[in-house]
Amino acid sequence: MARAAVLGRLTWRVGTLVSFRDETAFTRTLVFQIPGWPGHLAGQHVDVRLTAPDGYSTQRSYSIASAVDGDLVELTIERLSDGEVSPYLSQVLSVGDQIELRGPIGGWFVWDPEVDSPAMLVGGGSGVVPLMAMVRTRAQLGSATPFRLLYSVRDPASVLYGPELDRLRSDPMLELQYAFTRQTPAGFSRPAARIDAAFLDEFGYSAALRPAVFVCGPTGFVEAIADLLIAAGHEAHRVKTERFGPSGGSTG
Repeated sequence: MARAAVLGRLTWRVGTLVSFRDETAFTRTLVFQIPGWPGHLAGQHVDVRLTAPDGYSTQRSYSIASAVDGDLVELTIERLSDGEVSPYLSQVLSVGDQIELRGPIGGWFVWDPEVDSPAMLVGGGSGVVPLMAMVRTRAQLGSATPFRLLYSVRDPASVLYGPELDRLRSDPMLELQYAFTRQTPAGFSRPAARIDAAFLDEFGYSAALRPAVFVCGPTGFVEAIADLLIAAGHEAHRVKTERFGPSGGSTG
């Protein structure tokens, strides 16, 4: 696996949109070709900068969804109704269009495939995006590291990467559990509910195994899950969190 250059000065690069696919009615994955891309680690993100003809410029941060694949980088963009950037990226940007990207950024919220401990990934909504980069990187490397992905999502129509996750579940060392918070699919064994202590106890790894834990989602979700994990005995330094919202992280 190529190692990312996480140190040193980050420069803006021009990325060209080469393809896209809709994940849900409100979410689109964009595939950019970025000449000179140094590679990245699973869990890192990029800054995206848009500049209008009048010179006005704005930027947002988005998690990288893909494993390392040469100079190709995938971003999954959730369209926010009041967003300034996400509607353009997810509805207007066309194949062949170019934008500026800077990265890869981040060295804390990353999965290290050289660490033998199991990994527990807990994602809320679009917080699953950087966790998917970890799942894909594991698959790309043929790693046998035990993974458990606990995915909290409103309803079946909001699930990101559903078909791909279903295929990856053929790996017995990769376990996936959904927590649908508003509406469950037909025949689902549990009622709609948020992830709570009982859910983590049943489907998560025991603190005794000292897993590497990654939690990503809205601020309230991340804080609640982190508190539950610490209360269950997980060491604070092994619970890495990434949050998004109006004040930072992936936003619109």
